[in-house]
Amino acid sequence: MVEFYVAEPGETAPPVPEGPQLCNGQDMRVVHNAFLWSYERAPGLVRSVAAADTARSELVGRWLTDIDATLHEHHHSEDQLLWDKLEQRAPACALHVSQMRAHHAQVQQLLNEAGPLLARWRGTADPADGERLADAYERMLAVLKVHLRREVVEIIPVVERVLTEREWEGLGEHTMDAIPKSRLMPQFGILLANLEPDDRTRFFSESPAFVRVLYRAVGKRQYAKMHRGLFPGEPVPPTV
Repeated sequence: MVEFYVAEPGETAPPVPEGPQLCNGQDMRVVHNAFLWSYERAPGLVRSVAAADTARSELVGRWLTDIDATLHEHHHSEDQLLWDKLEQRAPACALHVSQMRAHHAQVQQLLNEAGPLLARWRGTADPADGERLADAYERMLAVLKVHLRREVVEIIPVVERVLTEREWEGLGEHTMDAIPKSRLMPQFGILLANLEPDDRTRFFSESPAFVRVLYRAVGKRQYAKMHRGLFPGEPVPPTV
């Protein structure tokens, strides 16, 4: 498998502050992998819906609405809890932080464009709206492929030197608290499904106890039902 999280020619990373590693930010890859998978599938899902098939457009549209909302909350958490701390504690990475902020603004602009289209398309399954929506998601994926990769390559090494473990955990909790429990478990399944088996086992074992219990009790079935509905005929990727 080709490693996705590597710098491309011409890209530079900020200097990493000296000192001990205070937190482990590598699980950001887990979240990013899930977003990449979701937005890689989004355009094809939209285009696969037949004209006037509103039952299908509602099912697909509800899932896309949830993914869009989670992406917004993920970025909102970083905007609120991460960027200012990095600029204050590692001033040499200010330029890279400004690029991250600019990427967020681009993504939010595309979410704002997609939102009304998605709401209308969910109720009508109009092919013209669907094509415009699919195009918006393709442009969003192009931004995310740059942003999510560079955040891991350039920002996370700095984060690991300047944020405490508790501050880093608080970033994830801020996002999790904003996600309705009704969509938390299926999305947790997407996280797990996009990991290699050994990483999946480790990530699940390190997740909060209530998440592990809830996923085994109801979440795994919710995830499988979601996947079968979105991708009929495809095998459900394994989780735990």
